[in-house]
Amino acid sequence: MATASIFSTVNTDVKQLFKSSSPIIGKPSPSDSNSVRSTVSFSRKTLTPIRFSSSPADHSPAAAITSPTVEGIATRSKTSLKSRLQGGETLYGMFLLSFSPTLAEIAAHSGYDYVVVDMEHGHGGIPEALDCIRALNAAGVAAVLRLPENCPTWAKKALDLGPQGIMFPMIESRKDATKAVSYCRFPPDGIRGSAHTVVRASKYGIDEGYLGNYADELLIMCQVESAEGVKKADEIAAVDGVDCVQMRPLDLSASMGYLWDPGHKKVREMMRKAEKAVLTSDPAKGGAYLSGFAMPHDGPAAIRERGYNMVAGAVDIGLFRNAAVEDVRRFKMGLVNESDGEDSLENGKDVDDEKYWSE
Repeated sequence: MATASIFSTVNTDVKQLFKSSSPIIGKPSPSDSNSVRSTVSFSRKTLTPIRFSSSPADHSPAAAITSPTVEGIATRSKTSLKSRLQGGETLYGMFLLSFSPTLAEIAAHSGYDYVVVDMEHGHGGIPEALDCIRALNAAGVAAVLRLPENCPTWAKKALDLGPQGIMFPMIESRKDATKAVSYCRFPPDGIRGSAHTVVRASKYGIDEGYLGNYADELLIMCQVESAEGVKKADEIAAVDGVDCVQMRPLDLSASMGYLWDPGHKKVREMMRKAEKAVLTSDPAKGGAYLSGFAMPHDGPAAIRERGYNMVAGAVDIGLFRNAAVEDVRRFKMGLVNESDGEDSLENGKDVDDEKYWSE
């Protein structure tokens, strides 16, 4: 009798959870109204992206000034890059060449707004890109896929993975840009092959609204990276469907004969010409946003001040390379100091009071 009484009490308490006034989400079906097996769904706490300093002098992801709040990444993951740009945000991102899902996760949790999975210069292909996209999506960060070339086959395979953005290399004319857009649109608006009933982009056919909103949510980016492209930057930005023009200073300098000097005066002048052409266009009236990559001579804060809407400040391999080289340098400098008879300790403490990476 005692056991029966306990279960009776539990069943009564569980039924109370599903009253309309209950804060717990979920309702039992009429047939299951007296069952304790009704599904209960609890809200899940998530983290916000790290917020950066508003100072023009400091646009580094290391400059976190606030702690995460509950709304954060959940909101960020539900808002497309295109919507955020339309809302006036300046987005900060990085390029991923390692194709490491772990580094993709670290980038996402660090607070980047987007990560470009680079199939143009990275070693990975479609399967590796998919793993990185899944890692980024799970952490609530938008993935952009950069294609190896401007062709319908690569575009089709990339778009079927479901990235928020796609980046086409070496766009030099209105014709090139128009073709790129057509690769992203289903007929009759384009030539994209259709397998929307089974691919990841449509949640494997579960997302019944995919065909109605895919074009509105996808950010199409065209790279201007040659002197010829700069000459036609205004025409490229004006192509219907081109959302963003991505500047590529390294390739531009190479096309001008300054491969080893991307900071050359003539290269900078050409960059400013392209920037002006894009910035004078109005995205709300058929123009494009401006996106770029920071360089040692032209940092993230500097290009943001010039009006860039999307700023990529780092490459994952570059970040790791710099950290590794510096780590080895510091260790070997310590050996040199010891061989010279210098004491690395001062007052019983290590001169370098920074914590080691594992602490």
